Formats: sequence, C-alpha cells, structure tokens
Amino acid sequence: MKTTAPPDPNTRKPKFRLPPLACDAHCHVFGPASRFPYAPDAPYWPPDAPFDSLQRLHSVLGIERAVIVHASCHGADMRVTLDAIARSNGKYRGTALIDESHGDKEFKRMHDGGIRAVRFNFVKHLGGRPDMRFFDRTVARLEEMGWHLILHLDSNDLVEFRNKLEALPVPMVIDHMGRVQAAAGLEREPFKVLLGFMRNENFWVKICGAERVSSKGPPFTDAVPFARALIEAAPSRILWGTDWPHPNVGKFMPNDGDLVDLFSLMAPEPELQRKILVENPARLYGF
Repeated sequence: MKTTAPPDPNTRKPKFRLPPLACDAHCHVFGPASRFPYAPDAPYWPPDAPFDSLQRLHSVLGIERAVIVHASCHGADMRVTLDAIARSNGKYRGTALIDESHGDKEFKRMHDGGIRAVRFNFVKHLGGRPDMRFFDRTVARLEEMGWHLILHLDSNDLVEFRNKLEALPVPMVIDHMGRVQAAAGLEREPFKVLLGFMRNENFWVKICGAERVSSKGPPFTDAVPFARALIEAAPSRILWGTDWPHPNVGKFMPNDGDLVDLFSLMAPEPELQRKILVENPARLYGF
C-alpha cells in the first residue's frame, strides 16, 4: 500500500488577507483511521489529517467556509466527509465518491448532509478512468438532483474526452487547472481545450494545485499565467482551494500560507478576489 507525506505542519501566516467568508473549495479530511478507516483497496493511505487539523489550518489562513472533497483513500464510505460537514455548523459543503451501492436512500442522506457533487477520478495513479456506463448513469441522476460533477483529470484527458464533456447536461468543475504542465506552455493543446471549455456555461475550474502544475517548484509562480488566463476567460466560474493536506503531491510539499499569497498573484484585483473566494462558491454550493 502506497503511503503519502504529511502536510507542512508549520503553516505560515499569509501576507494576503482573505476577504470575509472566503471559501477553501478544495480540501480533504483524512481519518482519524481509528474512527474512519481507509479503504483496503485504496490507491494510497495518507497520514491522518482530521477535521480539527483542518479547522486549525483555516484559522491561520483566515478561511471561513470550505468544500470537503471526499478522497479515494476513503473509497465510497462517506462517513468522514459527512461528519466534517455536520461539525462545521453550516460552514462546509462536500463532494462524494460513489459506487453501484448508492441508491436513492444514500443520495438523499448525502444531500441532507451537505453533499452537492460527485467526483470522478480519471488520473492514472488513482486507478484511471471510471466505467463510463456508470459515469453516464450517475450524470443522469445528478441532473435530476441539481448536483454537479467534479472531474479529476490528467491533462491529456481534456483532449480525449473533449466531445464527451462538452455534451454533458450538468455543470462540472475541473480540478487543479486540468493538471496541465507549465513547462508545456500556454499554447499546448490540453490548455487550449481547457480554455475553450470555459466558453461553455457548464464548465467551472479550480485554480488550485499550482504545485502540481508548476515545472519549476516553489514558489510555483510559473503556474500563475495559466490561472490568470482561466480567470480572464470565465471569472464567474472559477474556484480556489488549498488542496490540504496535499495527497500524492509529488516532489515539493507546499506551505499553505504561501499558496494563499500565490492566489493574490493570480487575482490581484479585490473584486476578482471576492468573486472567486466568496461569490462563486456560494452560488455553486448554496452557502
């Protein structure tokens, strides 16, 4: 079983002050495994990163709201995410991973518990693309419920699945700027496809995961032009998050305070900061 590194424990206080009601629209809660065990067949087992630790992080950063992205290490067992949302006193929402066992009863329980989306992983190190017949059935259910999709893709998937995604009838959020690689440049086909998606009202994108996009390492500023281009394309459908505790992050573990300051380079204008951090997630997740 693959294990992953813990996050940087010494979160720096960011220089940039987030606006009131700022939302971390992409973060995780892991464990504690003694209460919420990791799935035996999970692609990785992370160190515990429980609700209380996420709360401490958000206190340092000045974040008031969050979207808990249920991660593959917990499989389709939604208890850890539903617990975190319940303990947040209305300040958190969440996204789900599901399997064939999830029927109407489970979807109602998740909706009542603050879940508003289903996430599908396409990335190879997390098992690769899903069963597309199950994907299509799930999309039909989401359309009925008024939920949306979260898509965790490799950059080449943007090209391969372009026609498929453009035909979907539900809103979808693409994680981590589509995992494009900064070294490839703004003119490479995956990023051009992603920019093209943003002309479609169903597409949203998270300008987080700069440490995954960057080819140069800290302070990850080579990811800024990609985020900026996406913001300029569709400022009302951009989200941002920390990705704490940064599972499977690769070579460089970021400091979350530094990531907040990096956001201020992506969106230096106060009106855009408020739109991305407050208004957009409030509209999509019903805060």
